[in-house]
Amino acid sequence: MNLVLFGPPGSGKGTQADRIKDRARLMHISTGDLLRAAVAAGSELGRKVEGILSAGELVSDDIVLALIKEAVGAVAESEEYSGWILDGFPRTLGQASGLDSLLDAAGQKMDSVVVLEVDRDEIMKRLLSRARGDDNPETISNRLDVYEAQTKPILDYYEGRVTIHRIDGAQTMDEVTADIERSLA
Repeated sequence: MNLVLFGPPGSGKGTQADRIKDRARLMHISTGDLLRAAVAAGSELGRKVEGILSAGELVSDDIVLALIKEAVGAVAESEEYSGWILDGFPRTLGQASGLDSLLDAAGQKMDSVVVLEVDRDEIMKRLLSRARGDDNPETISNRLDVYEAQTKPILDYYEGRVTIHRIDGAQTMDEVTADIERSLA
């Protein structure tokens, strides 16, 4: 089973991916983790990523897709995993299209998109309670606006292509996990 965990910042994507990955034998593929691992490995790609991040720039879709291609390929060759969960990717229609092309070329497909739905007020409350330096009302509001404008339209792109499961992400962690597992069963 291959799936994308989708939702606004603060909806619990990372938490839920960590909770369901072992139960379903899925590799949790987080673009942030992939970028940090590439830098730590010191590979040619890692050195390129390090330079981009050091300059405060965004890593291009091509580089992120290359890292995802590697991770997805490793899952396909592994006996440990039965599939993967993408967390936080794709974020734009261009990335979604690139992911489809990558999966087609690898002979793989995405089975489902799991959408964690949480309203804006709840997201604000959650993120402000984390007390991270970049979690202030203005920054959070901007991140949510970017999600609405750039990321949320991906759901329209996937409509009719893959199964979309909508989960009430405002429930307790255990209830969200149980709903995800029921939807994927």
